[in-house]
Formats: sequence, C-alpha cells, structure tokens
Amino acid sequence: MKPIVEYSDFRKYMLDFYEERKRCSAFSWREFSKIAGFTSSSYMKVVCDGKSKLSRIGVERTGAAMGLVGFEMEYFRAMVEYGQVESEEKKVAAYNNMLAIAKVHKVRVLEGDLFKFYETWQNPVVRELAPQMPGATPGEMAKKFYADVSAAEVRESLDFLTKSGLLKKTEDENFLRTESSITGTPDATRLALRGMHRQMSKLATPALELPVNERNFTGVTMGISRELYGRIVKELDECLRRIVALASEEKNIEQVYRLNLQLFPLTKNIKEGEAVACSDKENDDE
Repeated sequence: MKPIVEYSDFRKYMLDFYEERKRCSAFSWREFSKIAGFTSSSYMKVVCDGKSKLSRIGVERTGAAMGLVGFEMEYFRAMVEYGQVESEEKKVAAYNNMLAIAKVHKVRVLEGDLFKFYETWQNPVVRELAPQMPGATPGEMAKKFYADVSAAEVRESLDFLTKSGLLKKTEDENFLRTESSITGTPDATRLALRGMHRQMSKLATPALELPVNERNFTGVTMGISRELYGRIVKELDECLRRIVALASEEKNIEQVYRLNLQLFPLTKNIKEGEAVACSDKENDDE
C-alpha cells in the first residue's frame, strides 16, 4: 500500500486499506466498522462508496482503526476535509495543508544511490546524527558512536549524503535532512537492505551489555502456519509504519536508535504439523 501522503482521496485510501487487510486475513466491512466504533456493520463501506460522510469524531475513530498516528493522522484529517467540504475556499485551504504535510514527510525514492546508501551502516546513522550536532567536526561526531568509527568514515558518509542530496549543507556549515524516509522499488530495496541487516544484526549483540533502560530485547518462540505467518508479517509492517510516523514527529532528538524486527524460522517445514497454541516467551529484561 502506498504511503498516505501519495493519496488525495480519503475514500480511496480507506478502500485500499480495506483491500490490503482483506488480502492478508479474513477482514470484513463489519469488522472494519466495529473497530472504528460504528454500530452499523456496513458504515465503512457506505463511506467508501461516497454515500455518507465522516463526522469529526468519525474521522478520529476511522484514523485510529487504520492505525494512523502522528503526521499520518494529521494528513488524514486534512484529506477528509478536502473531500467533504463544499466551500471552495475551505477546499483550497485543506488541499494546501495536505501539500504542506506531504512536503515535510515525503519519501525519497532512490535507485542509483540505494546500494551506496546501505553499503555501510554508518550512512543512515550519520544522516540522523549530523543535523543534531550543528558545528560539530567529523571527529566529534565519531565520538558519539558506541561502535568504533573513525573521523574519516564519518567524513566519507557526510560527503556521500550531501552529494546524493540526502543531507543539505547550509551556509553556516551545518546539515539538514532533506527527506523523512528513503525507499526504492521493492526488488532494489530488498537487495540493498540485505547487507544492512547483516551489519545491524552484528551491532545488536554488543548492545546487550548496555543498561536495560537504554535498550529493549524481547522475543517469542512459537509454532505457526504459513497463513498465520502472513498475518504476523502484516502486523509487523503496520507496527513499524506507525513507529516511523511517530519518530518523524519527534523534535527533541537525543540519540540515534536502531529498531530491528526479526521473524525467521528455526526449523524446516513440518508437512503435517499444525499451529502450536502455546508459546515460549523470552525476555532478558527484568
């Protein structure tokens, strides 16, 4: 499903959300309406068909039902107003609000620079760190890393990020981020990210030695089916999307964090096995 800022029709967004959920599970209009807190089992479909409008409270309930937070919820409110108001003046104002939100939170699509960006784990970290340290030298930035990183490596990342347009250097020699997130075509992204995942997984091991109030490691071992696997992946994708939306709203950045969501098989396929009801939860935090 496309990022919300690529939509201008809130009904189309709601319909795509419904179709995406239905494709991965037994989602229905009844369930959609129930989650949104509407007594009519078909209300969401009626809205999507253009036969009814969303009230102010309905906008909040619907957004929450779709897991929208942060700027995504803000954009959805503006999109609903744009789609429902009749006054030309209000419609223009709502549309301009949508454009302003989309401009701030747009997604940068990379192809040629995608592999270069994910070639080393320092690139995304420097991209987050540099704007928060105005006037800092590469050496001063390097000292903020937990892992061993040299000033030369930070300088190389800064050069690449500015040349590719992912960071902007201001007149006073400080750095600004130009986009909130980065993506590429699905195939290119998967290939580029494999190396990044390997590097970040290695960094996770020494992070276990940090104080428990600075890091969080949890895990669960469970038996599942292929159908449930697809549903879990969908839930993880939705969770990550909401977290990214929350992070994009943060103005008081203090540290750069990495969140890894990992779901992988520990055994080969058991042909005649069934999903196991119980699970073994592992949590090292006390």
